[in-house]
Amino acid sequence: MNETTSPQSGPPPSESLQSASVRDALITDQPSDAAEVARAARLLHDGGLVAFPTETVYGLGADAGNAEAVARLYKVKKRPDTHPVIVHLSDVEQLHDWAAEVPEGALRLAERFWPGPLTLVLKRAVGVPDAVTGGQATVGLRIPSHPMALALLRQFREAGSENEAAAASTFNQYGSPPVASAPRLRGGIAAPSANRYGRISPTRAEHVRSDLGDDVDCILNGGACEVGIESTIVDYSSGHPVLLRPGGLSAARIAEVAGEELLLPGDNAPRAPGSHAAHYAPRARLKLLRRTDIIEYLAQHKGQRVAALALEVSVARLAAQYTVVMPAVAAGYARMLYANLRHLDASGADMILVELPPDTPAWAPVLDRLRRAAHDEPLAPREPGRWGQFKRKAAAGMDVEAEGVDSGNAVMQAAEGDGAESL
Repeated sequence: MNETTSPQSGPPPSESLQSASVRDALITDQPSDAAEVARAARLLHDGGLVAFPTETVYGLGADAGNAEAVARLYKVKKRPDTHPVIVHLSDVEQLHDWAAEVPEGALRLAERFWPGPLTLVLKRAVGVPDAVTGGQATVGLRIPSHPMALALLRQFREAGSENEAAAASTFNQYGSPPVASAPRLRGGIAAPSANRYGRISPTRAEHVRSDLGDDVDCILNGGACEVGIESTIVDYSSGHPVLLRPGGLSAARIAEVAGEELLLPGDNAPRAPGSHAAHYAPRARLKLLRRTDIIEYLAQHKGQRVAALALEVSVARLAAQYTVVMPAVAAGYARMLYANLRHLDASGADMILVELPPDTPAWAPVLDRLRRAAHDEPLAPREPGRWGQFKRKAAAGMDVEAEGVDSGNAVMQAAEGDGAESL
């Protein structure tokens, strides 16, 4: 099955931040070009919000040194202001601008794994605003590896440097340079995932468009994210590595370069993104079950709107109305996870059953996301008739991928018999 996208036209720009040329990036399905990236960098510099691709998930970016821009980011995300965001940089040298101390082990990790899916939590430098730290004494920093993210970060940093140089060259009426004020940190983009807080992270531009719509000033389209889940977060504020969140880089590789095993977080560990008990959640209820329990659940709930996310080895034995088949390899599963959860959630299912993956170190990041997504949440109302429309399209061989199901190794199956619901 090939991926298809339904572009949505945005309203005509009415604010200074929403120039027509930048708005075009919101409604196109073609990859954003260099001119759009340059305009997006200027938009960030002027206080706008830009969604951009990284190798992990799409981020919702704001100038990390602009407290008003970051406050707007929190409002759009509906994110608690005590929950920190990660500051994205373009060069390892910027570590010393944003961090008061950079332990030797942290620097080794940055030099080895940046750009890449690793976030380092360090003691914040003077001038780092509370807006990005959640009021904590630490700040999370990383350099993404997606080429479009790096281009945006570099151009944003250069734009700030050019403006500072221009300001320094101006003279007041007495012929002297203006009195310097406290410098504002520049060149960092604060960027949590580009979705409403607590919901499924976006791995494609159309996911951002669907979630945030006109609340974001620009969406850069860089295609599907390569890693598919968020970065690994390692806290070095105590001088030793503490694993705050498993992610796109394995703990074993980090420990090897750090030269010591990663510690587990204690009661006084910094708050980290994605650490809330309920997170990454679809609107439908989600249960994480073993294969035999899924089969039993389906037998006991015939006629209900149930979808399943199954490993390749299980599909022949499952009879959910719709089953997305996932790779039995952790990296491939992670890459497809969010897109396929979004796809099943869009089907109108009231319940998504997810087959429990292996409990091994390689699967730790995936299990972390699934367990948080399965945390008890109130059942959201579903659009009447959506499930039946979805079933009829699949049974007729029509396209049901508008929400972006990853078709690399995925199969969509329509069920027959007693389990199907007539809507």
